[in-house]
Amino acid sequence: MTTQELEDKVALVTGGTSGIGRETAILFAKAGAKVAVAGRREQEGNETVELIRSAGGDALFVKTDVSKAAEVETLIHKVVERFGRLDMAFNNAGIEGVWVPIVRQSEEDFDRTIAINLKGVWLCLKYEIRQMLKQGSGGAIVNMSSVTGLVGGGGAAAYSASKHAVIGLTKSAALENAKSGIRINAVCPAVIETPMEKRLFGAPAVHNAVLGSHPIGRFGKPAEIAQGVLWMCSNGASFMTGQSLVLDGGFLAGPGAQG
Repeated sequence: MTTQELEDKVALVTGGTSGIGRETAILFAKAGAKVAVAGRREQEGNETVELIRSAGGDALFVKTDVSKAAEVETLIHKVVERFGRLDMAFNNAGIEGVWVPIVRQSEEDFDRTIAINLKGVWLCLKYEIRQMLKQGSGGAIVNMSSVTGLVGGGGAAAYSASKHAVIGLTKSAALENAKSGIRINAVCPAVIETPMEKRLFGAPAVHNAVLGSHPIGRFGKPAEIAQGVLWMCSNGASFMTGQSLVLDGGFLAGPGAQG
């Protein structure tokens, strides 16, 4: 991608308060886009906006719980009210939930994980696509899945189920909107150096075991996923829709993929 390739475009990033979402929001701005950042944590969201503005970009934060239809609808309204349109979206908001065997998982935790990771993506797609159809000029959307959307993982049933479902949702939405020029894809990272990674794999023994399933010898960096998302939203990926881009350091090529 060339610098400023996305000039005069408007991008939305949910879960833009930290990690991959924050890095992607900043990268969108560096490529020339105006950026709307959504998330539940207002302080961190405003910090992302300030990082974008300090780099010369234009950004807006909207406090949003993506599992609630009214809040997602309001989010899209505020984006259009501020910037006039919506051209790209990265539906990144998600939680890991509680990683325990199915027999120990609570119904409450299962419902919460599905509500944010799956229903939240569905709601964002619904209102993003409506706006893009109204504009009539196409668009590009990337949904956050995971390598656990392609393989199972012991103790991660709800999380893995939500990420598998995001891939199916991505394919269906892509088929429905291909003729309208709206491209919809997913990104599937392995373990990335984010606050979520620290929560799940922070213990030294666990960290080393999980690291061993990444043949490249390290975990990924948020910027590496952000670059992939930007490419999928760029003209360079104009023939790509309904696909999942795997960025996993070799995870799926090796024995670590067996879960």
